[in-house]
Amino acid sequence: MSRRAQILATAAELFAARGFHGVSVADLGAACGISGPALYKHFPSKDAMLAEMLVSISEELLVVGRQRVAEAGDPEAALVGLVDWHVSFALGRRALIVVQDRDWESLPADARERVRALQRAYVDLWADQLRGVHEGLGTERARAMAHATFGLLNSTPHSGLLPDEPMHELLAGMALAALGVRAPVGRPSGA
Repeated sequence: MSRRAQILATAAELFAARGFHGVSVADLGAACGISGPALYKHFPSKDAMLAEMLVSISEELLVVGRQRVAEAGDPEAALVGLVDWHVSFALGRRALIVVQDRDWESLPADARERVRALQRAYVDLWADQLRGVHEGLGTERARAMAHATFGLLNSTPHSGLLPDEPMHELLAGMALAALGVRAPVGRPSGA
C-alpha cells in the first residue's frame, strides 16, 4: 500500500468515527505517524483527501462492476457478479460507506459532481442487467431496484452482526432474492 493510500485509509477510519469536521489535520498527521503539515506533501488539503477518497471508491465500484458484467455470460450471471462484488466492497470498506453517507455535503462541488456521474453510471450498469433479466421492466423501475439493493448492501456498518463470510452469504442471498435472480450454489468465482 502506498503512503497516499495509507493516509486515505487512516483518514476514512477517523472521518467515519468522528466526522469530517471532527478531525483536524493534526489528528490525521498523528494517526499517520507524521506531523499534520507533512500531510500537505501528499494532499493539498483535507478537502482534497475527502474528494480523492470518495471519487476513487466510486471509480472502483464502476470499473470492477463493468469487469464483472463483461466476464458474465448473461444478465443473470452479471447480476450475481455485481452483487458479489458490491457485498465484498461493502464488507471491506465499512468506514467509506459511513463517510459517504455522513460527509457528502463536505465534499467539494466538483468532486460531488464527479461522484454523482460515476454513481449514475454504476446504477445504470445494474439497471441494464435487471432489464435483461426481467422482460418489460422499465428503466426507472430498474434504477429503483438497484438503489434499493444498494441500501441493503450498504447497511454493513450497522448490520454486520455476523462474521464477514456468513454476512456475505446472507446479504448476497437476500439481494439476489429481492432482484429475482437465482442464487448460485456456493460463492461465485472471483469472490
